[in-house]
Amino acid sequence: MITKRIMGLFSDFDGASAALLELRNANMPYLNWDDVTIKSPIEHPEVEKVLGPRPEPVRWYSLFGALGGASLAFLGYSTAQGNFFAQLKGGKPIIPLPPDFILTYEGLIMGGVYITVLGFLISAGLPRKMEGELYHVKVSEDQVAVMVKSDQYCIEEVRKIFEKHNVLSVQEEVLK
Repeated sequence: MITKRIMGLFSDFDGASAALLELRNANMPYLNWDDVTIKSPIEHPEVEKVLGPRPEPVRWYSLFGALGGASLAFLGYSTAQGNFFAQLKGGKPIIPLPPDFILTYEGLIMGGVYITVLGFLISAGLPRKMEGELYHVKVSEDQVAVMVKSDQYCIEEVRKIFEKHNVLSVQEEVLK
């Protein structure tokens, strides 16, 4: 099966969203909705209604990074203090908790920040090799592009839907 990618260039977001809504209602069997992308020079808040919810894994990276950082910090400091149990402490606890909580908080922040940045890079797919040269300069200026990646049979239906909604230009490429 040959995989293709098609890009339709629309003059405004309304035309692009109408084409995407019809594309969603077309029930194409080989079209994965996660392979549909909108590129625009400005933000459109209603894009979530058109594309549907997308996964947001970065917040999970933040949570596990913070918990892991706090755990490792507390474990590191308490084991370092516990190794000196043979020394006389003068009635003080071997592992004093109030100072360790402050250091644990610092480990929580550092672990959360570092793993969040790493998770963002992983979720964005960076660094990666670009799949192709499918791009138009007008996307950076004032037009909206809709990109669909699917097999060759669905691409013909997508082209018809784009043309029905007054697409300005259509580009295709074959992916290897």
